[in-house]
Amino acid sequence: MNEKTNEKREITCEIVEKLGVLSTNPKGWSKELNLVSWNNRDPKYDLRDWSPDHKLKGKGLTFSQEEINKLRELLNNL
Repeated sequence: MNEKTNEKREITCEIVEKLGVLSTNPKGWSKELNLVSWNNRDPKYDLRDWSPDHKLKGKGLTFSQEEINKLRELLNNL
């Protein structure tokens, strides 16, 4: 029988390039668009909340180059 392990893999992230801050809340967390490398993979566009020291992060969205281009197109049509 195969047993499944409940080992948690550590997820790593590195902000490769800071692209901009959309907003900052009163507690200092900022909603940012960055290029982020997750688990040492190729960077993707990443939109999420970050603590002031960037040690904590909220849930967010990641986009490939193709997806971010489509998003830009959609936003330009608003």
